[in-house]
Amino acid sequence: MNKKAKNVDVNDFINDLEHPLKDIIIKVREIILNCNKDITEHIKWNAPSFCYNNDDRITFKLNNKNCVQLVFHTGAKGKDSKSEGPLFEDQSNLLAWVADRRALMTFYHVNEVDTKKEEIIKIVNQWLEETINQE
Repeated sequence: MNKKAKNVDVNDFINDLEHPLKDIIIKVREIILNCNKDITEHIKWNAPSFCYNNDDRITFKLNNKNCVQLVFHTGAKGKDSKSEGPLFEDQSNLLAWVADRRALMTFYHVNEVDTKKEEIIKIVNQWLEETINQE
């Protein structure tokens, strides 16, 4: 369990959330919060969002009831392009690149989260490192 306090608003949001894959959301949230001591969270786009140095970097996309997605992005000021190629090479192939600096990670079953935990941690930390000055 993460030693820093979880955001009360996010806790309330999760408690009230009605989603058939809520167990995935809870596990992924816990993994991300434990990846890096400087990650914080709040609600953005009607979903939990994770910040690094007060900049949004990873946000849940919860509108699909058949899967849970994470949007990896560079914050509100980040500009999408498809001209330079992906920000980094994802050896795990968990990311689906929708732009040079925006990608999706999708989960359909909770066991995917368990078996891919180390890759999730690696990608989250790499994303934070690569995007720290990308605004």
